[in-house]
Amino acid sequence: LPKGTPRHRAMGYVWVALMLVIAISSFWIQQIRLIGPFSPIHILSILVLVTAPLAVWYAHTHRVAAHRGAMIKLYVFALVGAGIFTLLPGRIMHTVVFGQ
Repeated sequence: LPKGTPRHRAMGYVWVALMLVIAISSFWIQQIRLIGPFSPIHILSILVLVTAPLAVWYAHTHRVAAHRGAMIKLYVFALVGAGIFTLLPGRIMHTVVFGQ
């Protein structure tokens, strides 16, 4: 996907919007309560709520390297972070992957 094209921007806005919706909706997930009503997934959600708008701002201010870095970090946090939280003991995916 060529960078900076209208298609790149449109797909970027959609991806950021969906990430924000998912991050916000995670605050209603309260199955694992480590600190009051909060769980480790809420740390990831806060990172997304900060990083996604920041990455868009970097693009708007033509700070391409900062935009690229923020988007890569957001992508890695979203996949690796969510994957780690999904595989925590007591979760369904932990049982599927590692057995009882």
